[in-house]
Amino acid sequence: MASSKDEVGKEGLPPLPPGIPPHVAPIKAEPSPRPEHLKRSPMARRGFGSDGRHIQLLSNHFSVRFTAQDAVFYHYSATIKSEDKHAVVAKGMGRKIMDKLYQTYSSELAGKEFAYDGEKSLFTIGPLPQNNFEFTVVLEESSVSRVAGVSSGNASPSEGDRKRSKRLHLAKKFNVEISYAAKIPLNSIAFALRGSQLEHTQDALRVLDIILRQQQANRGCLLVRQSFFSGEHTNFCDLGGGVVGCRGFHSSFRTTLCGLSLNMDVSTTMIMKPGPVVDFLLANQGNKDPRQIDWVKAKRMLKNMRIKTRHNNLEFKITGISEMPCNQQYFAMKVRGGSGEDEIVEVTVYNYFVNSRKIELTWSAHVPCLNVGKPKRPIYLPVELCHLVSLQRYTKALSGQQRASLVEKSRQKPHERIRVVTDAVQNNRYDEDMLLSSCGIHIEKKLTQLDGRVLSAPTLKVGSAEDCVPRNGRWNFNNKRLWAPIKIEHWAIVNFSARCDMSHLSRELINCGKNKGILINRPFTLIEEHRQWIRSGPVIRVERMIEQIKARLPGPPEFLLCVLPERKNSDIYGPWKKKNLHELGIVTQCVAPTRINDQYVTNLLLKINSKLGGTNTILAVEHRNCIPLINEIPTMILGMDVSHGSPGRSDIPSIAAVVGSRYWPLISRYRASVRTQSPKVELIDSLYKPQANGQDDGILRELLVDFYQTSGCRKPSQIIIFRDGVSESQFNQVLNIELDQFIKVYEHLGETTLPKFTVIVAQKNHHTKLFQAGGSENVPPGTVVDTKVVHPRNYDFYMCAHAGMIGTSRPTHYNILLDEIGFSADDLQKLVHALSYVYQRSTTAVSIVAPICYAHLAAAQMSQFLKFEDFSETSSEQGPVTASQQPAIPELPQLHPNVRNSMFFC
Repeated sequence: MASSKDEVGKEGLPPLPPGIPPHVAPIKAEPSPRPEHLKRSPMARRGFGSDGRHIQLLSNHFSVRFTAQDAVFYHYSATIKSEDKHAVVAKGMGRKIMDKLYQTYSSELAGKEFAYDGEKSLFTIGPLPQNNFEFTVVLEESSVSRVAGVSSGNASPSEGDRKRSKRLHLAKKFNVEISYAAKIPLNSIAFALRGSQLEHTQDALRVLDIILRQQQANRGCLLVRQSFFSGEHTNFCDLGGGVVGCRGFHSSFRTTLCGLSLNMDVSTTMIMKPGPVVDFLLANQGNKDPRQIDWVKAKRMLKNMRIKTRHNNLEFKITGISEMPCNQQYFAMKVRGGSGEDEIVEVTVYNYFVNSRKIELTWSAHVPCLNVGKPKRPIYLPVELCHLVSLQRYTKALSGQQRASLVEKSRQKPHERIRVVTDAVQNNRYDEDMLLSSCGIHIEKKLTQLDGRVLSAPTLKVGSAEDCVPRNGRWNFNNKRLWAPIKIEHWAIVNFSARCDMSHLSRELINCGKNKGILINRPFTLIEEHRQWIRSGPVIRVERMIEQIKARLPGPPEFLLCVLPERKNSDIYGPWKKKNLHELGIVTQCVAPTRINDQYVTNLLLKINSKLGGTNTILAVEHRNCIPLINEIPTMILGMDVSHGSPGRSDIPSIAAVVGSRYWPLISRYRASVRTQSPKVELIDSLYKPQANGQDDGILRELLVDFYQTSGCRKPSQIIIFRDGVSESQFNQVLNIELDQFIKVYEHLGETTLPKFTVIVAQKNHHTKLFQAGGSENVPPGTVVDTKVVHPRNYDFYMCAHAGMIGTSRPTHYNILLDEIGFSADDLQKLVHALSYVYQRSTTAVSIVAPICYAHLAAAQMSQFLKFEDFSETSSEQGPVTASQQPAIPELPQLHPNVRNSMFFC
């Protein structure tokens, strides 16, 4: 099962050298180069935390007992080809064919049921009678793809009807080859639960998950990875633009410290709104009249979507749009002439349906038809006869309004989520599945009970070294001053919005700043955008505004406040940031205020103060220099993240961002280094980036030099890495590919001693939820769990550092892959908790450590620099691209030296 090894990412590594414990391969301070054969795997748990107030919790893990541990899964490779020897790739066809195969050849398979993954693998408990099979499977044409419409072929209406009727009774043959691939012992799960690392553990869990997926597929659900969605309208919520949020469930088997469990959670995916095609297009494009539809966009949106026709209830897949309107799109048709001989005439699609088929068309005459045929044999259908089939995924990027609507409509209070997932486990009756029963699997119907701990919030320091103690994960600056406020002398306000009173905003900013300790002079000028440029493109509008600034200011300002015309996703934002941060070296703050009050202005000042070099708060332990294992030894903290382009856009480069701490022993100040890399690639390849001239232009050297310059010419002897965005299957790559780049940087710098590394992966994209036992509120901020639902061997814990005010809190899953520094469980958990309180933009604890938040912000802001680059929107539709065809990855514009070291992303 090579493919599953690729997914798991833990297999295939050579054994560690003698004397190295199997759970961790430490790097001692040793001369470079590092031995190439020394490979790391995630370390084993060293112990459990004990600090904090104990609390009784529930989790959406359902305990699983399995008694047939001696059972063995047999993996078989399945190849399905049509009669013309082409592989079957149509989505869903594989399951239909394999279902028919079982019905037809059950006796040849010794009556053994199998789990099929929908693609190329099937699994049985125990072996099939032989290792290789070849079957011919016959499907009725109506089960494959039915043809009924207007074809460009020659056919009279009566003859065409007869042929179509005949086709519905034809059959289509498929050749299926089944061959033995591997054995997967179920007892590998039992060994994993005892802390062993076996080759087949993840494979066995995958088979159990495939059994769950097959059960849902048989019920007609849409499957998306490990989630399933039914077509019941009670699960739909309209997000606008023809997009519907469809609520379903995630289900997966997990090995945990308390045994095998079923993780069940609510999940949501986006689908195209089922119903008339024209209704979807009007909503998607924001039009009211079918004649206003942009059919170029419609073609891109509808391609490969499935429709059902109103007049004969048949189903098709859309392949394109006709070039001409319905009343001008001709096709050749045979008719019986007066002499009794057939004649070929040209007929429009509109006339055919209205006159020959006697179907009333009210508005289709002047709009194109849908093509459901092949390129050389198109088949046209009037749009108003077509309905979109339900449960078709919408994979384009959502607008800001759609995202906000999705968040609002998919929220569930903790008690409601508990009820929904519990009902789902009971209603799905997994125990009745024949394959699961054969494994002796029994699933409990109650949530797992566990003990949690609530860590005390760290004390903060504000102005005049005053203590500030957060309550419920929050604090404020009422009657308080910032820890290190800046002074703004030379600044201006620019206004792209006609709705904002700049004078009022200026006065509120100055007055609020005075209360917080920030001395702000009156702005040098207030610049309104000239009305003549409002309808120009965003780049032109920015250029004209910069011309005004240069003409009206005596020199470059130290700060610009920019009022945007729209609240979210303004087109001006990217060009404005690029112009100022890349070319001019001016720090800017963009706003789009709807209501200006003290809280709004305070939040604005927190960002401005941080960007200009001030500090809003620090931790009391920073002030007292008493952070365990960090204050004594120069320690650098890194946050790493990769931002990818919109779904479906494989031509837009990904953005890798790393932020590094500065001014050791502080852990509240950071700077960022950002690079582009290949689209959709998660591992960062520019940490070490040697150039032809022998220089290293990578991210790490830049941050190491900055740490040295700001930390009293000290080199970091310890580096703590917080990595976001990687899955469990990529842990080994982080440890052995990304971490190796650190080693190469030190080799390049001529260092003979390596620092000690602690590598922590933070995951938000998981499905474990925590609930208070007997309560309806979210778990309190600071809740940490490192028992029962954690990994049976690896070093991990869940932490909910923030106060979940709306919906159900999602804890962050921290996975400690390597810890050469040697933190105790309590010290490490308290450090992670403290780093959730140093986010300078906010007066609340954040759900994930601040360095990762900053890396995410830096990547997102720099990605705006590429927003108006000339990327082809159609490249993703042209099929796979070979390595020789790959265009060069565009490099990001360099930040101006004046802002390079700032927290410009804050």
